[in-house]
Amino acid sequence: MSAPRPGKPVVVAGGGLGGLAAALALARKGFRSIVLEQAREFGEIGAGIQLAPNAWHAIDALGVGELVKREAVFIERVLMMDGVTGETVIEIPTDKRFAERFGNPYAVTHRADIHGALLEGCRSSGLIELRASSRVVGFTQEDSLVKVKTEGGHTIDACALVGADGVRSVVRESIVGDGEPPVSGHMCYRAVLKVEEMPRELRWPAATLWAGHNTHIVHYPLRGWKLFNLVATVVRPHAGIGHNEEAPPEEVLPLFAHNCDKPMSILRVPRSFKRWMLRFREPVTNWTRGRVALLGDAAHLMLQYFAQGAAMALEDAVCLGACAERADGDFEKAFAEYQRLRLVRASRVQMSASLLGLLFHAADGVPRLVRNDMFQGRTPARYYDALEWIFTPPEYVRTFR
Repeated sequence: MSAPRPGKPVVVAGGGLGGLAAALALARKGFRSIVLEQAREFGEIGAGIQLAPNAWHAIDALGVGELVKREAVFIERVLMMDGVTGETVIEIPTDKRFAERFGNPYAVTHRADIHGALLEGCRSSGLIELRASSRVVGFTQEDSLVKVKTEGGHTIDACALVGADGVRSVVRESIVGDGEPPVSGHMCYRAVLKVEEMPRELRWPAATLWAGHNTHIVHYPLRGWKLFNLVATVVRPHAGIGHNEEAPPEEVLPLFAHNCDKPMSILRVPRSFKRWMLRFREPVTNWTRGRVALLGDAAHLMLQYFAQGAAMALEDAVCLGACAERADGDFEKAFAEYQRLRLVRASRVQMSASLLGLLFHAADGVPRLVRNDMFQGRTPARYYDALEWIFTPPEYVRTFR
């Protein structure tokens, strides 16, 4: 940890994974910050999350790797199954070979466990102040200051502002001005099962995806094999309501009825699901204005099909801290460099996630057969080569200390 730097603090709008990670990265370089969270308390919604090696490198750089690993499950493979026939389409071993290739393993865990570890790291730092019930509503820049306005009429003088305020980012609206993120037409139905509720023959040590026409079903173990995460996604062009609301099995099961019995046997278990509406944005060319920068979903909101949304926010945070140190606190210079280093990589992941969705949801018949044939006979080394660009962390993550 670097020695504390004099001057005004950085304000971080948003106390989710990206916001807390940004505060930790700045603290490790000696910068004070104030994290403003609009909710009454700092917490995280959602359930399971997949952590590829690049995410682990960022978590380790932030100093909370051991905390996150307490409840993580280190899986043995990543699978894509044909939801219609039940056959294996993709099998990527995540064993010792995988960890040696990428410098870290592949794991699954609960979002709350990552958030809790980051929150514990922030609370143990003397350079980070956490304020709940504090919603950022605007900002102005004057000379070397950013005046951050919060709901209730308060103003905080800061040396910089990081907009990690998520899907409906107020900071983004001031910088990009592109309004509400569009509805994607993709709807998730989420549930968490006790391990004994999971069909015994499907309690696999794997992150598993069952691909079907306009649907896919994902499951993997959580919390040291105490739970299983279940997410069933359907493409519905007019899906646009009901975010984070209860959905009964009678709504869910007919949407996935074209799948074979194995994935359907899992969907029949929950008595209720959470309906989760997905939004996304197309990449934009600018995330910064002077001493203000966007981070995480506020910068590059993406579909979940690459399981990299949180990883990109964590990488953003580490990069931002490294750039702030190199610019010696000149945040206009630091944010310009941060954007230069991050924009193409994050945008490539953003675009790739959408393309993977098309692959997962291939129509039955010839498109499904072509998709399956694309992956026949691939060796682990071929999969590793194809994933090299994303699973290998950037230099600024590898060298962050």
